[in-house]
Amino acid sequence: MTSPAHPSWVVMKFGGTSVSTLARWQTIETLIKGALAKGERPLIVHSALSQVSNMLDRAIEGALSDNENKLLDQIAQQHLALAKDLGLDGQALIAPSLNRLSQALNGIALVGEASPRVRARILAEGEVMATALGAARLNACGMTTALFDARQGLRALPRDKAGPSDQYLSAVCSDKADEALQATLRTLGGDVVLTQGFIASNSRDETVLLGRGGSDISGALFAAKMQAKRLEIWTDVPGMFSTDPRLTASARLLKDLSYDEAHEIALMGAKVVHPRALPPARRANIPVLVKCTQAPGAPGTRISGQPADTNARVKAITVKKHLILVSMTSSSMWGEAGFLAAAFTAFAQNGLSIDLVSTSEASVTVSLDAGQNLDDGALDKLQADLAPLCRVSILRNCASVSLVGRGIRTILHKLTPALELFREHPVRLVSQAANDLNFTVVVEEDQAQKLARRLHDEMVEVEPEDKVFGAPWQESQTAASANHANATPPWWMDKDKALLDIKPEGEAAFVYDLDTVRTRAKSLKNLSALSRVFYAMKANANANVLRTIHAQGIGIECVSLAEIEHALASIEGLSSNDILFTPNFAPRTEYEAAIRLGVHMTLDNLHPLQHWPEIFDGQQVLLRVDTERGRGHHRHVQTAGARAKFGIPMDDLAQMRALAKAANVTITGLHAHAGSGILDPGHWRDIAELFATLAADFPDLKVFNLGGGLGVPENAGMAALDLKALNNKLLLVKAACPEIDIWLEPGRFLVAEAGVLLASVTQTKTKGTTAYAGLETGMNSLIRPALYGAHHDIVNLSRLHDGDTVSPVSVVGPICESADILGIDRHLPPTHEGDVMLIANAGAYGEVMGTSYNLRPTAGELVLKLTD
Repeated sequence: MTSPAHPSWVVMKFGGTSVSTLARWQTIETLIKGALAKGERPLIVHSALSQVSNMLDRAIEGALSDNENKLLDQIAQQHLALAKDLGLDGQALIAPSLNRLSQALNGIALVGEASPRVRARILAEGEVMATALGAARLNACGMTTALFDARQGLRALPRDKAGPSDQYLSAVCSDKADEALQATLRTLGGDVVLTQGFIASNSRDETVLLGRGGSDISGALFAAKMQAKRLEIWTDVPGMFSTDPRLTASARLLKDLSYDEAHEIALMGAKVVHPRALPPARRANIPVLVKCTQAPGAPGTRISGQPADTNARVKAITVKKHLILVSMTSSSMWGEAGFLAAAFTAFAQNGLSIDLVSTSEASVTVSLDAGQNLDDGALDKLQADLAPLCRVSILRNCASVSLVGRGIRTILHKLTPALELFREHPVRLVSQAANDLNFTVVVEEDQAQKLARRLHDEMVEVEPEDKVFGAPWQESQTAASANHANATPPWWMDKDKALLDIKPEGEAAFVYDLDTVRTRAKSLKNLSALSRVFYAMKANANANVLRTIHAQGIGIECVSLAEIEHALASIEGLSSNDILFTPNFAPRTEYEAAIRLGVHMTLDNLHPLQHWPEIFDGQQVLLRVDTERGRGHHRHVQTAGARAKFGIPMDDLAQMRALAKAANVTITGLHAHAGSGILDPGHWRDIAELFATLAADFPDLKVFNLGGGLGVPENAGMAALDLKALNNKLLLVKAACPEIDIWLEPGRFLVAEAGVLLASVTQTKTKGTTAYAGLETGMNSLIRPALYGAHHDIVNLSRLHDGDTVSPVSVVGPICESADILGIDRHLPPTHEGDVMLIANAGAYGEVMGTSYNLRPTAGELVLKLTD
């Protein structure tokens, strides 16, 4: 591999959504100025505007069917509208392309045919029009920009065996360093060079395409040819993720990957980066950054030959749909030389590329990707060609589910719990990759997403301060919205002196700011869509906190009889109507006591009505439904799905209704709680919409309890849950179901940010390059980092306003466990014995989960009282 000869070149590829609005162009301009300020010369690879390539495809089909074709007008209007926003003369800039498109489409309508050569010419105009606007915009903004035709820089390689479709619509170009191209672009005037993605030319100077999604490939090819310093791929998502976020919101950002890992993830079904874009970057040793134009400051995904973590672990679960399995069986296959060669020749002669292969002594099963020519005629011919060799069966509607990561063979033993899932999902093919980067099963297509979601929950393990896994999808996505940035400084910044004064000498302490508790409670009570809010007191049972929350008209949700008794003792005048009892595997005596007290009750199991129906005679209950979709930042806080112990499976609801009727029990509400740390406002709407589909089976239904799990920002400056959006989504539910009351039962949302853990430094130490600050308490008081890999901001409160230079320090506790780590490599000022450290967002699941392990006491509890 060679080192970059001209490191000043930076290739920046922008996708269709990134170049289609004024706001995104303002971001692009800022990014280019930043590169120029660092002495770098940007080479911009520019896609067609969003959806234009699809519209051009449809325009071709319309011309072939001789229908009136208005798509060209729509394409023109989209470009003209953007040009107007950008302050450009759009008509002058795109008129040549529109004329060429009109002539080409008329020609297709006339002859009734659209050859691959003509299709390539038409589709290329999307990029040509968009780059005409892009170059004009940059020049108008004072950045002198040379528009370079990509067809002059990228030449397709000859492919003798490729048909016309592949030659014109999926061309392959060399990625070798190109001194001639480097010299040409260096001589172009201006600060910036802008070129098209997706398009190239052949030896006859005809336009060819690099395949759909080919702008990524263009960016990589130009980066390799120019020996660029780096390749930046700017898209509409925050980076590559550990699985498709549509499957589970706990999908994690992949912060750092090797070329091979990223390539494998892309090959096996991920859509963020085109798989053909990564080999050129790897061969040229050019780092790739995958970033989001909507959130340019977000970390994104870094791909290089020097990944931060080379340990064997599963990094992604991918799904590839629309596979076809071809199974070949022959009793004479065993020991017969050349069988596979003859069989695979039949595939090659029919132009079919094999993806996965599984063999035994008497059969071979292969998968075919539906992206190739797989019509019935092609498969019939394949079957006929294979008939003399073997019996052939073809299975359609399949999908592959792959565990992708480094050193998969060495961690196969960890698959043991996951293998249990395969009992519910018949496996049609198993493949362990020769490159040791994936383990793949093929299942029926309608089972793939469910299996992938469950495998992700089981196999993706996030460590504290993980070098690979970043924020969950909902946090990354919410952070991409600049309209909802959480820019408010934390309350403790203004109350640092009060905190230092209140901390006891020689003791750690949780401190709760009751002003913040009250503010959070009011924010929920102000949501007009909600009929009631109950506080999940398991998050923090401090009596002052309970009283503050209840004073705002919020009820108390309890999961044990002891919690009910504590709430009644802590809040004077607390009525039974203000208590919601939601037990899980509690003994019969607790249900009996709750019934005597007259509190609201939720059942999450058939057992109570199956075995103790007499105690529920005449009662009204809610049912906790397992929605089968766990959500949250860690699998231990995901409380739905087959591997979670909570809730009644959907399939058991009919039996539960029958049990309730037999016991004279009225079901008045449905309840679901899928997990914790959720920042997607649509989550609770989704639950309500599911309940709406079930409502007809429950004639006495009055309540949708949508649970809790409302997330809070883990880092200072991270985007917060958008309560206005949540309210608007729930108002839509209210409009559709006006007779239903909507309840929420948040816990952490109300108290996490209100609490901090204060602990003094007992010792400091340096081992090699790692600096440590040891505290007087650790996981015995705050177990979330060890248990969930949770992040808590940590500051040196004693030196909060010092201007000293910061350096990385790992903050640990005194417990004799390797997991007793509160934060790794936190940037802190010089820290000394006696300094008071503040661990933020410690108001939830702190003291209530504390232990006396090592016989060390948990931190005490103190409050900063309400200011009015």
